Amino acid sequence: MSNIIVLAYSGGLDTSFCIPWLREKYGAEIHAVMVDCYGIGPDEEEVVRERAIRMGAKAFTLIDGFPPLYSKIISNLIRGNVLRDRTYPLSVGAERFIQAEGVVKYARSIGTNRVAHGSTGAGNDQVRFDVAVRTLMADAEIITPIRDEGLTREQTTGYLRGKGFDVPDKTTSYSINSGIWGTTIGGRETTTSDKALPFEAFPELKAPHEYDDKPEDLTLTFELGLPVAINGDKLEPRVMLSELHQFGVKHGIGRGMHLGDTIIGIKGRIGFEAPVATIIYTAHRDLEKLVLSKWQRHVKDSLADMYGMLLHEAQYFDPVMRDIEALFAASQKVVKGDVQLYAYRGNLFVKGASSPYSLMNNTIARYGEEAGGWTGEEARAFSKIFGISTRISQQVQKP
Repeated sequence: MSNIIVLAYSGGLDTSFCIPWLREKYGAEIHAVMVDCYGIGPDEEEVVRERAIRMGAKAFTLIDGFPPLYSKIISNLIRGNVLRDRTYPLSVGAERFIQAEGVVKYARSIGTNRVAHGSTGAGNDQVRFDVAVRTLMADAEIITPIRDEGLTREQTTGYLRGKGFDVPDKTTSYSINSGIWGTTIGGRETTTSDKALPFEAFPELKAPHEYDDKPEDLTLTFELGLPVAINGDKLEPRVMLSELHQFGVKHGIGRGMHLGDTIIGIKGRIGFEAPVATIIYTAHRDLEKLVLSKWQRHVKDSLADMYGMLLHEAQYFDPVMRDIEALFAASQKVVKGDVQLYAYRGNLFVKGASSPYSLMNNTIARYGEEAGGWTGEEARAFSKIFGISTRISQQVQKP
């Protein structure tokens, strides 16, 4: 058995705790592997690296996870307008499968099957990591110190402080997981159903009353269902999402609370801020209303609910996900055009949308008093026939 343990490392409290604890318990070399799905800069990378080494890691490796995250997951979330329970944009949970891929690939490259992560025994991420790692490495030995020992954040904080490591108080009070598709916030308030997180618990979005009185317009351009330009400037995906993030934070877009079913069967609740997902979904959904038929949208919405549920519940590698993604992609051939948005103090709404594939752009039918494709008599006959089934059911079912 290899004496190396590969740790899925984030730099936060839980995975920082894992480094000295794993060294102490197993007497193993700890290789901290961060699969960066956000796009941290060199300065931040150096801080995270230094922290891992100071905690006792033998090696630190940073893997760029954004390209596969965007191509494999975010693109499909956008095409489907996928939300969990039609509320939560699946933010950092969607990254776990890409992170597991990166960690397993690294572990194979150095000849070990020992993989550790910092999930607790109560949340969803433990299942996502476990399912993904075992799918990709059948003989994996998965080590989860916090879950296995039933440790609280207070206990892990005490352990690190006892060894001379500094842990900010806010780190203990709130669990914050940041990603380009959104950030989740957990704390004492989210263990209840009726208490709201205080505004100061959100890492980037300010309280609504703190924003200035300067509304701003933004035009988002789509091709094949994906955003490709902001205000006419074409951008590659990483830059696109980064600029939308800055715009959303500037105007307080995307704050929310989500209460739903966890994978293990209990109710769970988190706060989230997801400016990028909120902006893109708002624009993309409106453009689809303009260019897709009502049945296309009906089928897509139904499958998006299923896709969100399966992704949330660790089923990303199930073949049905590729089938749903294929339908999403096929539906996006005509999702091309511009959407004008208006942002102000946490509010975001669509001012208008245009597309060469607009289903309002023809002379057959116009909403209003004019009808160019039929006569009044034909409309009367249609209305009469259209209501026959309702009339029959009402007559038959009368008491």
